Order: sequence, then structure tokens, then C-alpha cells
Amino acid sequence: MTGIVIEVENRSGLPVDAPAARQLARDVLTAQRIESGDLGIAFVGPDEIRRLKQEHLGIDEATDVLSFPIDGTGELPGGLPRQLGDVVICPQVVGEEWRRPLVHGLLHLLGYDHGSVMAALEDSLA
Repeated sequence: MTGIVIEVENRSGLPVDAPAARQLARDVLTAQRIESGDLGIAFVGPDEIRRLKQEHLGIDEATDVLSFPIDGTGELPGGLPRQLGDVVICPQVVGEEWRRPLVHGLLHLLGYDHGSVMAALEDSLA
């Protein structure tokens, strides 16, 4: 076990509670039995998240959260560190209610799709 490394970056122009975001992410990953991996969380402005959504999903609008999974939860070749991926959140869209979108984004990194299971997990973890 190498542990969980969580990097938080704020490019949004608004103050964010990076320690609380890091702790919530750690709590979600622990609840999902993820013991090691690297995770990035970026808080960005509306223009950046709009551009990312256009580039990756072909939709031209600002959104609350986007997830960019890398390794997921499957088996990795021995010795390779798990790269969970990145969650990108827009504080200008989510306002003070950033916790549920962060949980939502993290669950996508772990392979969950929209539906009742994901909604129930969001309710229990956010």
C-alpha cells in the first residue's frame, strides 16, 4: 500500500476550502476501499470548465463537475502506481454546495454511472 495522494489546485479565482475537499475525497476513497492512488482535484472558472466540456463532450456550456478517469479500480500490472484521474469543479456554478458534485465526480472516476446506486452513494457520502 502506497497511500492516497491528493493534489488540489485552485484556478477558479474564488476562495475554496482545499483541506475540506482533500478530506472529503479521502473519505470517499476510503469508503470505496481505495487504499492507494493519485488523484487531482481542480477548481476552475466557468470559461475553463466550459472549454473542457466542449473539448471532451462536445457540449458548449459551463457545468458543475467533470471527471477524467485514468486507471479506475481494476487490476494494474505489478509495481505501477494507480492514477485515479482528475475531478474538475466550477465554484461559480456549484456555489457553496461543492461537496455533492465532488463526490459525484469521484464516483465517476471509480467507474460508477448515473443511476440509483450512484445517487444512493452520493447521499451517503456527501
